Amino acid sequence: MIMTQNHTKQDVTVNVGDRFPLTIRRLGVNGHGIGYFKHKVCFVPGALPGEVVVAEVTRVMPRYLTAKIHRLRRPSKHRVTPRDSYADVAGGFELENLAYPEQLKFKRQVVIDSLAKFQPYGYRNYEVRPTIAAPQEYGYRNKAQFQVRMIDGHVAAGLYKPDSHDLVDMQECAVQMPQTVHVVRTMVKLIEELDIPVYDEDHNSGIIKTLAVRESRTTGEVQLTIITNTPKLIHKHQLLDAIADQLPEVVSVMQNVNPGDTPLVWGDQMIHLAGKDAITESLMGLDFKLSARSFLQLNPEQTETLYEEAAKALDLAPEDTLIDAYAGIGTIGLSLASRVKAVRGMEVIPEAVADANENARVNGITNAEYVVGKVEEILPQWQRDGLNFDALVVDPPRAGLDDDLIKAILKTKPRKFAYVSCGMASLARNLRRLTSVYHVDYIQPVDMMPQTARCEAVAKLSLRK
Repeated sequence: MIMTQNHTKQDVTVNVGDRFPLTIRRLGVNGHGIGYFKHKVCFVPGALPGEVVVAEVTRVMPRYLTAKIHRLRRPSKHRVTPRDSYADVAGGFELENLAYPEQLKFKRQVVIDSLAKFQPYGYRNYEVRPTIAAPQEYGYRNKAQFQVRMIDGHVAAGLYKPDSHDLVDMQECAVQMPQTVHVVRTMVKLIEELDIPVYDEDHNSGIIKTLAVRESRTTGEVQLTIITNTPKLIHKHQLLDAIADQLPEVVSVMQNVNPGDTPLVWGDQMIHLAGKDAITESLMGLDFKLSARSFLQLNPEQTETLYEEAAKALDLAPEDTLIDAYAGIGTIGLSLASRVKAVRGMEVIPEAVADANENARVNGITNAEYVVGKVEEILPQWQRDGLNFDALVVDPPRAGLDDDLIKAILKTKPRKFAYVSCGMASLARNLRRLTSVYHVDYIQPVDMMPQTARCEAVAKLSLRK
């Protein structure tokens, strides 16, 4: 393939399989090493800043190259040996070869780089604080969501290689809570013994697509959801008997039906197969009911840190009314309910809203109420109905805030505003509009997922004077 270099005005031919020495300058937002070959950016997964590698080209694109490490000529002093043997093969372990203090520096830098890219008002003067470390670097993930496929005639479960649907069969996984992996591996054995067909993407056939396993840090309870291509689950009774016999920690078994070839993991139909319909987790001194599709941060111990940082940013008072947007099962709002007059929240997943209201009831919280719907639609309606609120906490999905919600925020101007973000680019992009009214007091990164490139942060915003 021919790539034209503007800097040299010469054509440089690069082909897949070509090898060349490359100095890694920095890490990209996804944790990949970045170097430059003939002024062309080259992404190298697993390579660290300061390293010199012999890179082997794996993809040639008009504006960039991707490559793998053929040989490591000069390793970084911060390189460590990953605990997972497939850390450089499967997605979700991008930084496992990087010493943990350097991971924390990287995540703070992701915030800074995102601000520099989108340039919200006054961004050069923002206080971006050092990343708060997780108490556990391994064994923290309370949920495993592993795809199930056939590999060499045997049932396999794991994660895909980056940018592919090539499955990596994971016998173990150091970042997961141990019970989640034990349940997955036992299920793999049972599915194969019972000869239950697993999903075949090429022919859109088979039954079992994905295993979702969630463990409660507090109670040790485990919920298993079998995500299937069809409502029919053959050998269901034999499978449930085997689960009851071999996996006594599994107290809830659900089936989610997600037919066809779709990028979405979850479907709309949920079937209760055995045991309870939910498990319980405790956060901030409260008990939370978790149904299968309810969202909860993957690191429950560090979640308490994240929510306490949101509370600090809000600086709540007893007379405040708090809006809990993108509420999930109500974890943020309910954990702060004792500090305010009232909490009102919304969420698009009906099961999560039901859980949120049930969680309020179970914990004896009488000043919180949650409804089903989109925040950008419900918040303006509440305003029209005369609801006045003093404080707003948002915890949106990776894509960030909806445009209509931003308009509503700029119109109503809540005095206290905390933005909890799992996407630094969307945070910086949203701040471009929000800073027409708000001042960014500080941004506090929090490491929710060690060994990965993912970063979370809490931004404290206050009205401009």
